[in-house]
Amino acid sequence: MAPLALFSSLPFSSSRLDGSCTALKLRLQFSAAFHAMKRRRPELSSSSAPRLAAPPPPETDDVARRWLLLDLDRSELSLPLTFPTGQTFRWKQTGPVQYTGAVGPHLISLKHLEDGTVSYFIHSRSCDSSAAAALLDFLNSDVSLAEIWAAFSAADRRFAEVARHLAGARVLRQEPLECLVQFLCSSNNNIKRITKMVDFISSSGNYLGSVEGFDFHEFPTLEQLSEFSEEALREAGFGYRAKYIIGTVKALQSKPGGGVEWLKSLRKMDLPETIDALCTLPGVGPKVAACIALFSLDQHHAIPVDTHVWQIATRHLLPELAGSRLTPKLCSRVAEAFVSKYGKYAGWAQTLLFVAELPSQKALLPSHCLIMKDEKTTD
Repeated sequence: MAPLALFSSLPFSSSRLDGSCTALKLRLQFSAAFHAMKRRRPELSSSSAPRLAAPPPPETDDVARRWLLLDLDRSELSLPLTFPTGQTFRWKQTGPVQYTGAVGPHLISLKHLEDGTVSYFIHSRSCDSSAAAALLDFLNSDVSLAEIWAAFSAADRRFAEVARHLAGARVLRQEPLECLVQFLCSSNNNIKRITKMVDFISSSGNYLGSVEGFDFHEFPTLEQLSEFSEEALREAGFGYRAKYIIGTVKALQSKPGGGVEWLKSLRKMDLPETIDALCTLPGVGPKVAACIALFSLDQHHAIPVDTHVWQIATRHLLPELAGSRLTPKLCSRVAEAFVSKYGKYAGWAQTLLFVAELPSQKALLPSHCLIMKDEKTTD
């Protein structure tokens, strides 16, 4: 078993972009005037975290010129293992290995190149440096998968084998309000219906553009969300979730200092306090609270426990509980088992193991991985 402090000595660093919107605009004006200067990307401060690489030489086609490289290979970011896996329901597949979505006010596409690295395209006419900084933050780029997965693999032979075949499954860092509303829609629901609900709510936000037939919007503000009525949401197919969304919006609006600020303040609390605070909102239970904590509030050891995670736990971590009925007390025991095994980034380990259980990903695992899973309970 890995101790709880497994990652206490691992260094993680952050990236910061230099430059400003003003400087960028001046360079563009200079280029337009003299046709001799080339557009430059702002550089990142020196850091071990992923950085934005220099773009290829300018081409005559402005669209081609705006595709830029992220210094991330597939081992650090796999788009198919990150976006369509239940963390967010606002990103769309817009190409064979391309996904598009909104990061704040920025409309961005990401795609894998042939060598596995990732390039990005900023569709909106916003400041490139601001959009790039927001993208890196959204991708949780301060966390090195190579480092934490090496620690996971040393503690768990089965994780090491699965990770070889499903590398690059990252945990996103979404805006808390956006994440909260999405997971209010997810309660007792399926991905197709959740996505339809989230799209309906998102359509009240500022329109950002259309890519491959999909319309994209900035996520609505609290004020924009407050314009929905429970009746309108019920007519749109939200069912009982309508009253929870309306109730949560009202509860957030009543928070001193503002609901968005209150949600962000939860990033500074311990996990139990964060879960308790979220559970005061209408419709938020422990599982939904753990999802919000993990995917938006920097609570990297939060473990959302549902029937799928329960099955993983009883096969590999707590085989003595196989056949038991999942209760709130056992949910806590499952979460503790994951943290005991994987440490303060246990939520990232659980995310990969959950992804490995999805039918689309299970098909990618060789048979000996599946056999290893079954044999684990006899250890």
